[in-house]
Amino acid sequence: MIIGRCIGETTPTEVSFISKEMPQVGEYVCLKYDGKQVLGMIEAMIRGNVSLTDDIYSFDTVEMIAQIEGNESYIKGKIKILGDIKDNLKLPRTPAPPGTPVEIADKKILKDVFKVKNPLKLGSLINQKDVEVGVNANSILTRHLAILAMTGAGKSNTVSVLIDGMLDYSIPVFIFDMHGEYKDAEFKNGEVNIIKPSINPHYMSFNEIKKLANIPNNAFKQESQFRKAFKKANKKVENGEATTNNFLQIIKDVLTVEYNDEEKSSGEKGDIQAVLNKIEDLMEKYSNLFDTNRGNIISSIEIGKANVLDLSQTDEYAAEVLVSHILRNSLQRRKNFFNKSSNKVLEFPVFFILEEAHILAPKRRDSDSKFWIQRVAREGRKFGLGLCLVSQSPKTVDQDALSQMNNMIILRLVEPDDQRHVQSASESLSEDLVKQLPSLNVGEAVVLGLMTKVPTLVKIDEFKGRRYGGDIDVISEIAKYKGEIDDEVKKQEDELMNLGYDY
Repeated sequence: MIIGRCIGETTPTEVSFISKEMPQVGEYVCLKYDGKQVLGMIEAMIRGNVSLTDDIYSFDTVEMIAQIEGNESYIKGKIKILGDIKDNLKLPRTPAPPGTPVEIADKKILKDVFKVKNPLKLGSLINQKDVEVGVNANSILTRHLAILAMTGAGKSNTVSVLIDGMLDYSIPVFIFDMHGEYKDAEFKNGEVNIIKPSINPHYMSFNEIKKLANIPNNAFKQESQFRKAFKKANKKVENGEATTNNFLQIIKDVLTVEYNDEEKSSGEKGDIQAVLNKIEDLMEKYSNLFDTNRGNIISSIEIGKANVLDLSQTDEYAAEVLVSHILRNSLQRRKNFFNKSSNKVLEFPVFFILEEAHILAPKRRDSDSKFWIQRVAREGRKFGLGLCLVSQSPKTVDQDALSQMNNMIILRLVEPDDQRHVQSASESLSEDLVKQLPSLNVGEAVVLGLMTKVPTLVKIDEFKGRRYGGDIDVISEIAKYKGEIDDEVKKQEDELMNLGYDY
């Protein structure tokens, strides 16, 4: 069905058109010329009237023109050229001639376009609900993904749909669950494996323990004393002089011996005592984090399951340490597996999902978690480690990490700084698509990147298996609580009345 014709100067990547009826932004169209059948997407639409221009400042004049011309107006739009359908969606080298008919794309053509290898179903086209949208799961794993949206736009639902789709391929998904949203989820394609957020200190790096001990980077003398004690403690374990059952205590014992050395100056003893105090504070503050009896936390990952690390009860420092610890160990063990350089290996690929990416990979602050997120973003795909960054504040996510996400699912974004930050990190997000982000409804998203052949507007499927994550019905919660109190008061009054008390 012809809806309009190309006008003005056209290019191989973009055309303008005049329409005889109002199509919708995001609809796909076909242009046939020079033996090609070219697919395009409507990225912008305007409606105007040549007589009713911005230069008119009188309401009466507008009324008069409107009565004379009635509903006479024009509909003009812009089409982004996506590629030649007959030539595997390669961009044409010649522009469409002015006057070329613009037709709504046939449903069969669209179904062929969205037919991909290793499909993971996200939802359906916003404008054609009977056309399912599938993305290439393997491209997500090897080229990473960002899921970005303002609060309440459907971000957590999208993550759940993604997890269930990955589980259908038995991919071990590892979720850094910052708010405990996924520990009670019920996925159709796999079980949840809840992993306790605890570490055996023996497997932690020097920087990880130093972070929790709150030894700042500019406290060089304290850092030096702690580093020497850390190395000596590791050597004792390696030589069989001590076990890993209480690694922090071993560090304390080493520091105590150093403190009691009579040859130490008062200044050195002061530094050692400061470190001892911080280790003691560390052991007390993070007693729930340390588990001296567990092996490396990486060994808890199970294939074909949603491996959920519940971080809802940990503070920001502990969360950063756990993220850096797990990503560092996973990358090293996958390298060992490929290079056969050690028996400490991770034998299968893993897809990591990081909620609250703006906290774990902040734009304006360095952290170990940010460093290892960047490392996995750059190197992980070579070793089978996929990464998904999830955030409701894209503008505060590290640009380097975000730019490594070659796939994006962007739900509603209203904040201009968020929009600009996302656009600067993605080559596929055009200015016209950015303008559509504020008008998306809950659960609607722009999907683009290597996981799909063409950018598209998608209505994400609703995931039924999550128990938490949406907005709390505060009114109902208060009413329920008040009702329970009223019932208890009434019960006590009845009991007193039965005992013969009269009010």
